Amino acid sequence: MNTAETTWASRRVLVTGAEGFIGSTLVDLLVERGARVRALVHYKPYGTKGHLAHHLADADAPVEIVAGDVRDPGRVREAVAGCEVVFHLAALIGIPYSYASPGAYVQTNVTGTENVAEACREHGVRRLVHTSTSEVYGSALSVPISEAHPLQPQSPYSASKIGADMTALSHWHAFGLPVTVVRPFNTYGPRQSARAVIPSILAQLHSGAREIRLGSLEPTRDFTYVTDTAAGFLALAGSEGAVGQVVNLGTGREISIGQLARELVSAAGAEARIVTDAERMRPAASEVARLLSDNSRARELSGWAPAVSLREGLARTSAWVAEHLHLFAPSRYEV
Repeated sequence: MNTAETTWASRRVLVTGAEGFIGSTLVDLLVERGARVRALVHYKPYGTKGHLAHHLADADAPVEIVAGDVRDPGRVREAVAGCEVVFHLAALIGIPYSYASPGAYVQTNVTGTENVAEACREHGVRRLVHTSTSEVYGSALSVPISEAHPLQPQSPYSASKIGADMTALSHWHAFGLPVTVVRPFNTYGPRQSARAVIPSILAQLHSGAREIRLGSLEPTRDFTYVTDTAAGFLALAGSEGAVGQVVNLGTGREISIGQLARELVSAAGAEARIVTDAERMRPAASEVARLLSDNSRARELSGWAPAVSLREGLARTSAWVAEHLHLFAPSRYEV
């Protein structure tokens, strides 16, 4: 495969975690490029399709929504059957909740990845793109962070994602399954939930708060706009050189959480002061102080490069949060 947009036309593709923030954006991009998408979503008894609902308005829409759970190997095998490329995004996310329920993260993230990889091997999938996270690096020992940086499990969440990455890669080394591990750095944008720092700040601002409550203000992060992340998934799925590789997706620029908050106050056209909230602090040894990506491997293997500046991305995200404020509970801390 190559990276030309036309190569996705009529391809049968599975996206796990497809109703989520990045997953639904990836589905939109795949549809735009002509793919036939099977979307594996977590079963919900109340039947909402969330961010995928707009694809159901047209009876001929190229999106098939399948409810299930990646912890169920039989359901995963059914979802993978007939698909040429699998994008595995389903995961239990959110660092704070991982302190409360670490076992659940192992079951979904590690065992779920094993189920997906086994199903891909059984059905002869041409490419499995597995989603990692920059959290696996822990606090930067050197910057920018390349894929060779040591992995440091500073939270149960990051430990489970390290396990998931190694599980996916083991299927390449042991069985020849064509796997690419994509490691996004702090993706943000429309549709992100209030558990993340950017929508949390914006929800507070657009609700009229004059005091923005945050955890530690000193850590730095490399924020990548969601459409850039989704485009990176497609570019790497189309790169033969990315098989068996771990590849960072980040901008190569960092900003402190305190400065980010000030940028968001400006983007929202608001006035507010920033205060530290002890409830939002990570345990001291678990806080990741600095994340800054080296994205040279992604550029070399696929030609991918981020297209949306932080200022433009924050403006777009601010507008989306303002329009969807009913989805947030700004006064409550979401874990």
